[in-house]
Amino acid sequence: MSTTALHETTAHQDRRSADGVELPEELLAEIADGAVDRELDRELPHGPVAALDAAGFGALRVPGEAGGPGASIADLTRQVIRLAAADSNVAHLYRGHFGFVESLRFQPEEIRRAWYPRVLAGETVGNASTEKGGNALGTLNTVLTVGEDGTTRLDGEKFYSTGTIFADHTRVSVSRPGREGRGFAVVPITADGVTVHDDWDGFGQRLTGTGTTQFDGVPVAEDAVLDRVPGSHEAVHEAAFFQLHLLAVQVGIARAALADASALVAKRSRTFNTSGSGQLFREDPLIQQIVGRMSARTFAAEATVLEVARIQDRALAAGLAAGTQDDPHAELPRAVHDAEIAVEQAQITVPETTIGVAQELFQTVGASATLRGKALDRHWRNAQTIATHNPVAFRARAVGDWEVNGTLPEGLTAIGDAAASGAAASTAGGGA
Repeated sequence: MSTTALHETTAHQDRRSADGVELPEELLAEIADGAVDRELDRELPHGPVAALDAAGFGALRVPGEAGGPGASIADLTRQVIRLAAADSNVAHLYRGHFGFVESLRFQPEEIRRAWYPRVLAGETVGNASTEKGGNALGTLNTVLTVGEDGTTRLDGEKFYSTGTIFADHTRVSVSRPGREGRGFAVVPITADGVTVHDDWDGFGQRLTGTGTTQFDGVPVAEDAVLDRVPGSHEAVHEAAFFQLHLLAVQVGIARAALADASALVAKRSRTFNTSGSGQLFREDPLIQQIVGRMSARTFAAEATVLEVARIQDRALAAGLAAGTQDDPHAELPRAVHDAEIAVEQAQITVPETTIGVAQELFQTVGASATLRGKALDRHWRNAQTIATHNPVAFRARAVGDWEVNGTLPEGLTAIGDAAASGAAASTAGGGA
């Protein structure tokens, strides 16, 4: 489905309805059909990404007034869950792109006019924020400088550059001499001085294109330098939005594990003498109970994540109505902070739930489930890998502090080396 066709489909529908932004079932089925082979062969999903880009997936959050489908955050979250159920790697790698598109709402008009048409044309933007080491918490070693000839150039190295290898551009978090906090530079991945490495060796989410990206004197266009004010609505909203995307991917993983368990049990003919009944697995009440528990836990996780998405929709609307789009220093409505609290609460419960669902899959069948060719272990590995992105212990502490003391939590915006004294460093720089 072309971007034009997607727009025509939504022309006579409520732009905020899920019906107008549904990914085609046949496309999702095709992506799911190749997921196991890609996992076993470690084949990056360039084909599925190209098909999704052509279908206009990356443009779903472009506002209607800019010519886009105008999907809500809840609409997008539903589609990310569906896509993650087909292949969690493919859903995950779009996280940086959607974060970039989300940030455009807070950028000056000239930036929006420059980038929305590119997104509508199918161009995508990867993520290059976190540095592997050597940067103190709150600082970045990736630098944007202006030379004597007036040319702005980018130098540095990033790790965890999720999605960049599939994208047309990547958004790089940078420090700028003489300026507080961080900014961003958006550069084509084919630009001179950009080198993208496929060197991610984690045991899960192996095909997200996460890895090292190097920048050596890369020229940066004027409309590709984006400001970020610490504590602004943009900063708070995007931190929560980034974490919501990961939660949606985890729900998709739980859906996939449940579907695999149901399919395996339905067709299994072998049983154990210790079962007590000698029945087919699909008729055994104990096996049915396990699958039922997996279903209930998946339902609970999905309901939680979709409610967080609806809360973020309401918070974004409240913030923009208060003028935060035009004034990054404006006082934030309580709804904006409520959205950050909601996503942190979900981060405490959803990862544990989805990891549990993926683990219970192996209680529904015998040792044959561990055969490498089935790649069923990918569900647990992928859920566990995503869960490490934002330590649950820190989230639980922050929510407890809010409940007891009314202290608003701080979104994840920085990763770096801790101070030797253990003193907390400013998180104005950095980036997750």
